[in-house]
Amino acid sequence: MTPTPDEAGTEPGISRKTLLRAAVAAGAAVPLLAGGAVALARDSARTPGTTLAPTPFCDDGDDPTPDQIEGPYFKPSSPLRTDLTTAGTAGTRLTVRGYVFGRNCVPLSGVLLDFWQADQAGAYDMAGYTLRGHQFTDSTGAFTLRTIVPGLYPGRTRHIHVKAQAPGEPVLTTQLYFPGEPRNNTDTIFDPALLMNVRDAGGGKEATFDFVLNVDGGPGPGTPTDPPGGTWAPGRAYRAGDRVTYGSGAYRCLQAHTSMTGWEPPSVPALWGRA
Repeated sequence: MTPTPDEAGTEPGISRKTLLRAAVAAGAAVPLLAGGAVALARDSARTPGTTLAPTPFCDDGDDPTPDQIEGPYFKPSSPLRTDLTTAGTAGTRLTVRGYVFGRNCVPLSGVLLDFWQADQAGAYDMAGYTLRGHQFTDSTGAFTLRTIVPGLYPGRTRHIHVKAQAPGEPVLTTQLYFPGEPRNNTDTIFDPALLMNVRDAGGGKEATFDFVLNVDGGPGPGTPTDPPGGTWAPGRAYRAGDRVTYGSGAYRCLQAHTSMTGWEPPSVPALWGRA
């Protein structure tokens, strides 16, 4: 079997994840910087010639097939927003900031990040879109997410779900974890490579995490083109400027992405506009 990205560079039979889990069990937060914080991709990206290790997938383990790795609570068509809270949202406020890089240390702009999580009581909103939302990295590859610290539910440690997709590239489905959680040592899905840096900030918390996608970053998208029109379909790589028809309307792609059910025009105005 071909080693997964988190196993690359280790001795046979000993994965990076295994080594990190053992270190966490021994009381260490790994990998560490001199100040004791979890290392971020941006720290390694400052070294010339560095190749970054891709952020690992994270499987909830309760899905019917290996391809369905987002867990049982993902919903497509989340709203475009960077703040998942409202004035009435209960819980400790949390702001997560970070960057998305390619393996070659180039920050990636226009990356789709779709977040979802449990509320303070450990429940997911399956009727609506509470604590769900998607956004895109800016021109520097940066993102900011405003939410709450998620609650616990049986069998899992505290976590935030996320799908990340660079324009026209495969989707990474993974989770973010909190350091110092007692359940980190008993949750069989927990991966210390996905730990955020978290600190107290006023009455809430601030966290940092950098994603690394299994792609090489480039200079950015070229001039939008207008290829012959076609009918929108899922699983297709669309570029900014591409035109499609859907239902009785014509639409123009605003943001490069790979289509999926739930992102049809005009359901996601961040991706499609009227042509």
